[in-house]
Amino acid sequence: MDENEIFREATLRICGNLEIEEALQSSLKYLQNFIPLDRIFLQYFDPDFNSMRTIASATTEECCKLDLLTPLSAEARASAGLKNLPANKDVFIFEDPQKYALSREMLSYHDVPCTSLIVMLLRSKDTMNGSLVFLTQGQETYTQEHGRLLAALKEPFAIALLNTLKHRNELRLFNREFFWEITNRICGNLEIEEGLKACIEYLSKHMPADNLYLERYERNFRSVRIIAQANTEKCQKMDLLIPLPEQVKEQMEKMIKTMSADTHPAVFVANKSQENPITRHTLEALGQPPSSIMSLSLIVDNQVAGALTLLAEGIDRFNEYHVQLFTNLRVPFFVALSNTLKHREILKLKDLLTDDNRFLHSELRRLSGDEIIGANFGLKDVMYKVQQVATLNSPVLLLGETGVGKDVVANAIHYSSSRNNGPFVSVNCGAIPEALIDSELFGHEKGAFTGAISQKRGRFERADKGTIFLDEIGELPLQAQVRLLKVLQTREIERVGGVKTIKLDIRIIAATNRNLEEMIKKKQFREDLWFRLNVFPIWLPPLRDRRSDIPALLQHFISQKARELKLSTIPIISPGCIEPLMEYNWPGNVRELQNVVERALILNPSGPLKFNHMNISPRKEENQFQKLSNKSDNLDEITTQHIHGVLSKTNGKIHGKGGAAELLGINPNTLRNRMNKLGIEYGKSKKT
Repeated sequence: MDENEIFREATLRICGNLEIEEALQSSLKYLQNFIPLDRIFLQYFDPDFNSMRTIASATTEECCKLDLLTPLSAEARASAGLKNLPANKDVFIFEDPQKYALSREMLSYHDVPCTSLIVMLLRSKDTMNGSLVFLTQGQETYTQEHGRLLAALKEPFAIALLNTLKHRNELRLFNREFFWEITNRICGNLEIEEGLKACIEYLSKHMPADNLYLERYERNFRSVRIIAQANTEKCQKMDLLIPLPEQVKEQMEKMIKTMSADTHPAVFVANKSQENPITRHTLEALGQPPSSIMSLSLIVDNQVAGALTLLAEGIDRFNEYHVQLFTNLRVPFFVALSNTLKHREILKLKDLLTDDNRFLHSELRRLSGDEIIGANFGLKDVMYKVQQVATLNSPVLLLGETGVGKDVVANAIHYSSSRNNGPFVSVNCGAIPEALIDSELFGHEKGAFTGAISQKRGRFERADKGTIFLDEIGELPLQAQVRLLKVLQTREIERVGGVKTIKLDIRIIAATNRNLEEMIKKKQFREDLWFRLNVFPIWLPPLRDRRSDIPALLQHFISQKARELKLSTIPIISPGCIEPLMEYNWPGNVRELQNVVERALILNPSGPLKFNHMNISPRKEENQFQKLSNKSDNLDEITTQHIHGVLSKTNGKIHGKGGAAELLGINPNTLRNRMNKLGIEYGKSKKT
């Protein structure tokens, strides 16, 4: 056996074929004359996926080009890197492959029976490029002579492997197959989120990929809007506005200014996301762990549509190859994002033309808790408590200043509960005249009193199998409090003038902006009723304590009021006009912001919206209520002084546009009742 002749012939067969799988088959047929040989595998360890990747196989009957990742156990992965093997040895004989986790799992995955194998390491200087596996049947088949003969062929096999990997990488980077596969997946689905899921399933075979996000930067709101998200298991359409801190805004603005096809890098890479303020803040807002990030700017002809962001858990997951491959996605995703945004705009315009019944129905469900603005930010703790209590039947007490949205949270509790198919009945306790409270709440029988010409069901009875929301519970007279306490204890009522006991299945939610504990001390509120209602209190923070929600609230009210005012388009906000709103203290909370938006739309319905005419300026000082509270600890005195001050502004006007009731954000009847209790005279008042 002339070893030089064997080396020359084997080298010609290995390097004389352009396709590596054909080279393996040709070599196997020749080497069978000297070595027992049934099959050859060419493979390498892929660190991106912590798995062995098989790229070719051959027998005498067939040869195959492959790209298979073999899932490995921790024990097998520990030996796959081959770090502990001697540097001067490249050929290893395994008489019993089933003893070793790596060989056992590889053979099992490929369903190849084998009792003997030889592994040839293909190194380049100090770099491990891959390995060649020679398999045969029979025990103790291979000898040291076989190993020595194969070791002479390691150099041509190593060259063939390097050339194959380089060729395949180039094909992936510039291959039409990759581009068209991604294009078909993103453009072959009507819903963008489903297209993202199809794409990440394909991308995960070529690079690390855990989550894929489609997003855009909203300059008017200085926030990032997430359009859709997907991973290999699920996908979702999103419309999440992530407000950016001031220092992050500055960095984002600088990036946007330089963002063009010529001057801005195609792909932004942050392999250590925690070291970059933008990526760190975004991951925290999305609830994602520290990850490596690749973000592709979707820019065509200097037009910025948004960005495609890929997340892979861990650090240093992406390399230059991944960046070049990811760059190919720019055009198809730019088209997909542009079409999605246009489609969503058309849907918004179509929604403006829906009939009133459908609009009112959708508004009712939206207010009932399908959408809570700030649920992921300023109201995150509130919504966590809502989720905790919604499925129960326990009474809930909502506390907070006027205008913070207690009615919206009450709706959310009801429609998140098992009672969501039942009625939701709202009662403003301060708006019902004292003489009519019993009739309104509990109903009356025909002839029960003068004017009772027919039987009437009360609010409690109408709320059976559902929820009753008692707003402004602190305004309820003491006598009505007694009857309410009985309902809470027995879940039974009697109509006014009736003798029949009516059993109820209801859930009670109460709300107030008053300090009920102080009212108890002054004998204005029953302590036993307080204990019944205060089972699960939820405090709603004022708008000044959740300023991060202002951009989302602003956009929501602009869209809502544009529909109500029947505007043909939704106006945009003039650049730079949102900052004063962020600095303002909003004593009227969300309701005041809603009124500001409506006034702006009335004055300038076509946009862009500016709020200069609102005379809004930053209020760093304490609000009026805080100033008054510093002068006295008595709640009635504070209330009296505040009402006097508001009446002075309105020249004694209580009811109507610009009246004291409107400024205070309460019902005029409620204001009159409170003035009567406090002994405040009608007409223009002076501060005392």
